[in-house]
Amino acid sequence: MITLALSKGRIFEETLPLLKAAGIEVLDNPETSRKLILATNSPEVQVVLVRASDVPTYVQYGGADLGVAGRDVLIEHGLDGMYQPLDLNIARCRMSVAVRDDFDYAAAIKQGSRIRVATKYTQIARQHFADKGVHVDLIKLYGSMELAPLTGLADAIVDLVSTGNTLKANHLVEVEKVMEISSRLVVNQAALKLKREPLRRMIDAFAAATTS
Repeated sequence: MITLALSKGRIFEETLPLLKAAGIEVLDNPETSRKLILATNSPEVQVVLVRASDVPTYVQYGGADLGVAGRDVLIEHGLDGMYQPLDLNIARCRMSVAVRDDFDYAAAIKQGSRIRVATKYTQIARQHFADKGVHVDLIKLYGSMELAPLTGLADAIVDLVSTGNTLKANHLVEVEKVMEISSRLVVNQAALKLKREPLRRMIDAFAAATTS
């Protein structure tokens, strides 16, 4: 049995065509089913639904043989015990620095001010500002990042941006792009040795569907 870890939502939806290209169709709809382990049309493949941030953990420790996770999640988690064979080019967005539309970010940086930054992505933010030589105090939050500058908790946020509409609605502006984000396929290293043939077939099918 091969177990694939996916998170609900955009990644799940955008992985379905790749699975179909590999001849695999998920038989349950995660939006209407309460099941956390979903059967497929292949008796050898099942899908487990986990939080996006937990996908690398399941793959690393063998709870899943492979999974799909965003570049942001993988950088924060690290890649110990995992092989990352493919950028699937799905669930694309960007990681950006955003501030209140009345905050002069450029001036604060130029003056060498110490900036308070709220983010869920502390590893990425720390590295980004260290590379720029900017002094920051990082505040870890798990949601509603946009509130942090509005309430005075932070001067800036580092967060995922897709359309930018949420920032605009909350009077925030993007001032810097940190990196492009897309979702990648990750594979448990031990599983790749023990289940080499079936896993290699899936990886090759994903690769063909991604480049076609």
